[in-house]
Amino acid sequence: MSENPLAIAEALAKGVYCNEATVHHTREEVFVDFIMNAPGRREIVSRVVMSPGHAKRLVTVFGNLITTYEKQVGKKVEEAPKGPIGFTKPDA
Repeated sequence: MSENPLAIAEALAKGVYCNEATVHHTREEVFVDFIMNAPGRREIVSRVVMSPGHAKRLVTVFGNLITTYEKQVGKKVEEAPKGPIGFTKPDA
């Protein structure tokens, strides 16, 4: 356990909402752009850049999180979004 508690910058403390994301990569980095897609306006609200190794670990953490969530509340299959709203991976 670290001696220093994890601090969060005040500007980040509230978080941001996104309803779309894109993922891009180079040989050395993975870029995740979180997007707010609203009528008449579409903008990147946050960008996270990490190594491919960190991205793989994040995928594992998300998988474990979803497994735990589904054990608690059941598997929910949501209807796929219609149109361009949703999480997308651009063509290579």
